Amino acid sequence: MAKGKTPTIFIDGEAGTTGLQISERLARLSHIAVLSIAPERRKDPAARQALMAEADVVVLCLPDAAAKESTALAAQLGAAAPRLLDASTAHRVNPDWVYGLPELTPAQPAAIAAAARVANPGCYPTGAILLLRPLIDAGLLPADYPVSVNAISGYSGGGNAMIAEYEARTAPGFELYGLGLEHKHVVELQHYSGLTRRPIFVPSVGDFRQGMIDSIPLHLDLLHGATPARIEECLRARYAGAEYVRVVVAEAKLEPEALNGSNLIELSVHGNAARGHVVLTARFDNLGKGASGAAVQNLGLMLGVEVETRLAAAE
Repeated sequence: MAKGKTPTIFIDGEAGTTGLQISERLARLSHIAVLSIAPERRKDPAARQALMAEADVVVLCLPDAAAKESTALAAQLGAAAPRLLDASTAHRVNPDWVYGLPELTPAQPAAIAAAARVANPGCYPTGAILLLRPLIDAGLLPADYPVSVNAISGYSGGGNAMIAEYEARTAPGFELYGLGLEHKHVVELQHYSGLTRRPIFVPSVGDFRQGMIDSIPLHLDLLHGATPARIEECLRARYAGAEYVRVVVAEAKLEPEALNGSNLIELSVHGNAARGHVVLTARFDNLGKGASGAAVQNLGLMLGVEVETRLAAAE
């Protein structure tokens, strides 16, 4: 990008939930230009490719198959191809893409900043990875520990059909899903957490629009000398200075909507040393740090500019 040039973004799939929230965040930034496509041309490959040629970064807010098609369209531009930030599941464990979780390791922000292709993390894996990876890296949690991740999300994470059912008041107040134990987020969760044993992942959805909690129960006698205090100390040391990750004192109750509209994530250690049990929790907005807020955070790193990750209502 030329010095002094205004960074230009094209959101391919701007009419979806993630695309709309990214647009809302970027609209508040005068130092970033956002290209928009006419509604009737959103499925026109030539029109989309023309906008890609004008953009510094293209954000893919599309289903997996469509994201792969858009990646191919961008690649056809050769030397004029833009950088890509993919919010779909399509490229998250692809070695040719950098994983867009800046807090994953100390080196991750620089890797994202230099990358031509960045894969935005999934909502559920974000919380679980941020809880597990530091413990595995520190040797407190064995990599082959039989981890179970229980999670609840607002219905906005389920796509247009689920949103329509809940807003029409035809959906149940709560339901477990993914009970075939083949949820597409499991591969990503295992890969970036450092687990060698496939975790059990049990997602659920509740009758609220957005907000999320991941919870991970652990048995202390199966850990490497870990106590609740040591686990919390490990997390605090790992995320000291992190702008968006907070390790907070455990509360007796958690509700999932407290961080809506922000890009924050709160990690807590709920321990009972006498019983030898710990539950790790991560609370965040599935549309914030779990999707659009995280995407804007990554755009800031890729473009080397200050960004606003919050929605206006979160101020």
